[in-house]
Amino acid sequence: MKNYYPKNKQGFSLLLTIVLIGAISISIAVSILLIGVDASRISFAGQQSNQAKAIVNACAEGALQEIRDSTTFAGYGNLVFTKGTCGYFVTNNGGQNRNIVASSTVGTIVRKVEVNIDTINPQINITSWQEVAILTGE
Repeated sequence: MKNYYPKNKQGFSLLLTIVLIGAISISIAVSILLIGVDASRISFAGQQSNQAKAIVNACAEGALQEIRDSTTFAGYGNLVFTKGTCGYFVTNNGGQNRNIVASSTVGTIVRKVEVNIDTINPQINITSWQEVAILTGE
């Protein structure tokens, strides 16, 4: 009986090479997709961080307006925006000195600022306005 399947090792080598090239190509494609997903996630977090910064600054401005409207104001308030929320707390440090702590949240991003005032009348004088760290448990 005659063997119709010739012993061709070149065909096996070619098949193995094609399988290896395919596996490497799939690995590269998956890596590129994962890098793209990570870049999107980082970009989205950056966008939320910028929105949270704008909201916390608006919140501190809202607290300044409360002080302008009532020079004896001390307490808290909050504002709700379409992209996030914020809250502020005004402390009377005696005389015309005030301290404002405001924080905002957009998604999972939290930003916080502290504003110090040394004069309210005739106009509000801000001695410092700085972003501060968020401590765990706040």
